[in-house]
Amino acid sequence: MSWEEMLTTVQERLITYWDGLVGSLPKLGAALFLIFLTWGAVTLARAFIRKLGSKTRMRKNLTDVLSMLAGTGLWLMGTLIALAIVFPSITPGKALTTLGLGSVAIGFAFKDTFENFLAGILILLREPFAIGDHVECDDIEGQIEEITIRDTHVRQTDGQLVVVPNHLLFQNPVTVRTNRDLRRTTIICGVAYGENVDDARSVIEAAVREVDSVRNDVKDVQVFAQEFAASSINFEVTWWTGSQPLDIRTSRDQVVAAVKRALDDAGIEIPFPYRTLTFNEPIPVREQGAQDEAA
Repeated sequence: MSWEEMLTTVQERLITYWDGLVGSLPKLGAALFLIFLTWGAVTLARAFIRKLGSKTRMRKNLTDVLSMLAGTGLWLMGTLIALAIVFPSITPGKALTTLGLGSVAIGFAFKDTFENFLAGILILLREPFAIGDHVECDDIEGQIEEITIRDTHVRQTDGQLVVVPNHLLFQNPVTVRTNRDLRRTTIICGVAYGENVDDARSVIEAAVREVDSVRNDVKDVQVFAQEFAASSINFEVTWWTGSQPLDIRTSRDQVVAAVKRALDDAGIEIPFPYRTLTFNEPIPVREQGAQDEAA
């Protein structure tokens, strides 16, 4: 092929491409206009969701998730329609089929990521716990500081931060200790066998009711004789106080001190552990003075 023939072929191809480009300009314009409309619709949808979230006092993280999902859905729909306008052979059905096959491969590759993502959305929608709640899940216990799409930040009582994958909180039982403002707490108090059980119960009840952190105005103090222990009769002392961990520890400290003080003032013994030793044969006992004289 000579140079003239090559130049002629290239020129014909360029003219063909140019004619095709000029012929497709209306389609490109319509597609660009549709993309612009999609951008406007996404902007309006996100603004509407944010406004609705602020009125309904929805969590900011949940508002961001809904805004992202709405924007992604509108962009996907607008892009598919624009592709169908520019390339009529590509129908939305074929494009969705291709995306579906690709999403299966992506799903297997990023299984854990998508699992945490979906768990985060469900947690934000269901709201089983909120920021500031004290929770326990498996060996993790602490206060919720942040809930994101992928993970949840839990600040333990010793100050350490634990980043927990959302699927762990979604699939396992979670104890929300601060779900209510009040929580019940219990201690065991023992008195000697020689003491009067009814008198000891009355002294303990009166002492617990006088503690400031005990919410006996909401639910009354309960004291039950629980068991015959090795050296004492044990009472189960139950009362209600604040649900925060610090409230529980503070109230327990005050109750223990108040019960000890009240029992001492009433002359009721809190016994030490008693031990009785039994020997099979008699043990000879000698006085120290007699041993010294014999020596």
